[in-house]
Amino acid sequence: MATYNLKTPISREEIEKLRVRDIVYVTGTIVTARDAAHRRMLEYVDKEKSLPINLEGGVIYHCGPVVKKKNNEWEVIAAGPTTSARMELYEHLVIEKLGVRIIIGKGGMGSKTAEACKKYKAVYTIFTGGAGALAANAIKRVAKVEWLDLGIPEALWVFEVENFGPLLVAIDSTGRNLIQETMENALKKKDEILAKLGVK
Repeated sequence: MATYNLKTPISREEIEKLRVRDIVYVTGTIVTARDAAHRRMLEYVDKEKSLPINLEGGVIYHCGPVVKKKNNEWEVIAAGPTTSARMELYEHLVIEKLGVRIIIGKGGMGSKTAEACKKYKAVYTIFTGGAGALAANAIKRVAKVEWLDLGIPEALWVFEVENFGPLLVAIDSTGRNLIQETMENALKKKDEILAKLGVK
């Protein structure tokens, strides 16, 4: 297990060094996106429209931040991760079409995302759920917000961050999926234990 401090935009070569269980801290720009934003991003791609933010070499954070406006500027109160499984339907296409290098969320993602990480050289990382205040501490400024018509949690929030993390690499650019492996090992051990107990 190694620790990496990465600065956006992130290169393919930097991503290829990362392995499952490595720890990452990100400095630079990260963009929040949940279900509605992912759908809209792909609609823009289909219609060959430019997105309001360039995600090439970038970081997408599955997050619906808690924010307030103070003196005409946005302030982030908390920015904990959203469950990533909701984005499994879209994430592989976002990685392929938009060149995203790091996805941040919680709870793990599936085989489509893992395959896209392997093919297009990206990683999926996990930020601790329930640590929204910790995440907010690393957010130095709200650079801008787009698509507020989707609602505050679903909008694209563009954050300038410093040492955002720790992020645990759960899917690396070889396609290895830590969450899936852990679940498979747990089920195998369960079956072994039940067999020892004589339970069918």
